[in-house]
Amino acid sequence: MNSIREQILGGQRPERRSLLSAKRKKGADAEAGLASVAIAREAHRQTNTRNGDRHRLTDQQTRVTHKRKSYVVELINVSGGGAMVSAEFEPLLWDRVDLYLGEGGRTECAVRWIKGGRIGLEFAHETRLDCSDDEQDEVLRAVLTQNFSELVVEPGEAPAKRESASEPKRRRDKRAGRRHPLIWSGVLRYGVTSAPVRLRNMSSTGAQAEVHGGPEVGADAVLDLGDAGSISATVSWAIGDNVGLTFNEPFDLTLLARTKPAIAQVKWDRPAYLKDVAGTARAAEPPTEEWGHISLDELREELEGFLKY
Repeated sequence: MNSIREQILGGQRPERRSLLSAKRKKGADAEAGLASVAIAREAHRQTNTRNGDRHRLTDQQTRVTHKRKSYVVELINVSGGGAMVSAEFEPLLWDRVDLYLGEGGRTECAVRWIKGGRIGLEFAHETRLDCSDDEQDEVLRAVLTQNFSELVVEPGEAPAKRESASEPKRRRDKRAGRRHPLIWSGVLRYGVTSAPVRLRNMSSTGAQAEVHGGPEVGADAVLDLGDAGSISATVSWAIGDNVGLTFNEPFDLTLLARTKPAIAQVKWDRPAYLKDVAGTARAAEPPTEEWGHISLDELREELEGFLKY
């Protein structure tokens, strides 16, 4: 290759070379479109950034109950807060549906949307206590007394006297349908993994827990409830982010009072996508009596009322 000196002495005109490299054209290529634009990432995406992780299922059938009738449905997917099913029955918006995910996994749901034979279900927020009305009253009184000292729940009469034959039917129905606003959580330990869990329902023999990427069926686990103690269990079923736990020994539900639960919102806030052009969507609002949570003060008053009746 000729040097610059040789080019000058030899009478050759020096070749023009740019000191700067040519800039690459920015933006999308006219023919390739947006596919021609490379997006640099500092790291690979490690997690799903959607609001809720949904697990799509294949040929998974289960059952639901709606207005005292049972239906076999196809379970399409399950997330932490709800599920999508394909069903032949036609509920109304905000109807109550009980979804059975596994043995002992009865989950109370609300119908949020209906389209093309598919139904979107939202799980109830509170932790369901699977026990008798008297046992639930005892647990709730202990929780209010030990964790919410500003509320005073007076001791009452024996359950047998409270449940006399003269008690009005409407009062018994109201008692059985009461929805407390309390949510319990804990930590599930299995193998070398520890994961936070939210309890969907709880009984003396087992629990349904919501846990992301949980253990497999048959795994040994320990449910740590903090001051309420730790419970050794076996994973009896697992669907999506929900697992069923069978306790190795009976658990005293009154121990739940030793750990302070979270409180669900009393009022349901309508999401933006349910609003119409005028900003109202009355048809989409849930019935207050059936799906609205009562406050702690209202819970205390109801407990005292049943105790004194």
